[in-house]
Amino acid sequence: MTLLTSDAPFPAHLRGGVIALGNFDGFHRGHQAVVARAVARARAEGRPAIVATFDPHPAAYFKPDSAPFRLTTIQQRARLFAEAGADATLVLRFDARMAALSPEAFVVDELARLYGAAGVVTGEDFTFGRARAGTPSTLAQLGQAHGIGIETVAPVTDAAGPISSSRIREALIAGDCDTATRLLTRPFAIAGTVIHGDKLGRTIGYPTANIDLGDYLRPRYGIYAVRGLLDDGRVVDGAANLGIRPSFDPPKELLEPYFFDFAGDLYGRTIEVALIAFLRPEAKFDSLDALTAQMERDCANAQDILSPSS
Repeated sequence: MTLLTSDAPFPAHLRGGVIALGNFDGFHRGHQAVVARAVARARAEGRPAIVATFDPHPAAYFKPDSAPFRLTTIQQRARLFAEAGADATLVLRFDARMAALSPEAFVVDELARLYGAAGVVTGEDFTFGRARAGTPSTLAQLGQAHGIGIETVAPVTDAAGPISSSRIREALIAGDCDTATRLLTRPFAIAGTVIHGDKLGRTIGYPTANIDLGDYLRPRYGIYAVRGLLDDGRVVDGAANLGIRPSFDPPKELLEPYFFDFAGDLYGRTIEVALIAFLRPEAKFDSLDALTAQMERDCANAQDILSPSS
């Protein structure tokens, strides 16, 4: 997988490709359908398959003070795109210049001139250009005029309607991991570098790997059964606190997984922690003994949920 940015030269061997175009944050079932169509078309025509995604998300650019809502990092998206068959991920920097482009300028100057796109595939709800003036119909008209074949893919739906990133965020905020997993086709996962904490966990027998939540959406605060992917490829099960740790002072917002049967130094390493099941809300305990007893119960519950026979 080649990871490209729009502020660097575009490789000549990737010109003439088919581009799947969208935000694709979360890369849920609907996004997967768009990328699958682009990859299939590229393979049929002997062209490169490229997935273009915006960073930052346009909503975050226009409302920088809004609450964090990201479901995936660029690195996570690139890996998922590669697994879906894409040859390259193109990160389109969404800045003042990009925000000011007219729909025609975006198609002519970006898609046609810079990237030499032979085809573009989007979802039916895709908008682009200044003030979101461009629609799939606009894209089709401009594409035809400049030799770019345009396709749109219908939303993927279930009994509740179209699958969307908004529905996934709502599920996570409610602590509904099952729904989020079903819509994403995998558990929601937070990736980050393990940082030093106050090391209180190790004093009660539960050393944790602390991860700052950064720009990720904040799922419901509480205790989760989790599965960790380490940077050496190992997969480890555990239980995690996600929130502000009300039993400790001062409060500090973190994801703190404790991995069962794991011994090793994770500081400074990048890991990914998947939320498998919500166990209970955060709670404040009167003593470390009471907290430790509850953690024992949480770990036993998580192990039952994560066991292969469950």
